[in-house]
Amino acid sequence: MTAIDVTGARTAEAADVITGARERIDALDDRIIGLIQERVAVSAVIQDARIASGGRRVNLSREMDVLGHYRQALGKPGTALAMTLLELCRGKI
Repeated sequence: MTAIDVTGARTAEAADVITGARERIDALDDRIIGLIQERVAVSAVIQDARIASGGRRVNLSREMDVLGHYRQALGKPGTALAMTLLELCRGKI
């Protein structure tokens, strides 16, 4: 299978551009996944400290701030992304 077949491009030049861009996307995805894993770990530290001090596992006002931040930066899809991140970090409430 050629690069043109794999990319859906109609020329070799376009296939090269697409292949290079896909490699960059794959590298970005790896970085994003690593950052999400780091966020999950930091969130666990916060939750443990909050629970140990007698507080609740989840701080809903903080979660609303996070949702607003993502919505402001990314629009409506940012809200969905933030909800997914919050669920990964604290579990379903």
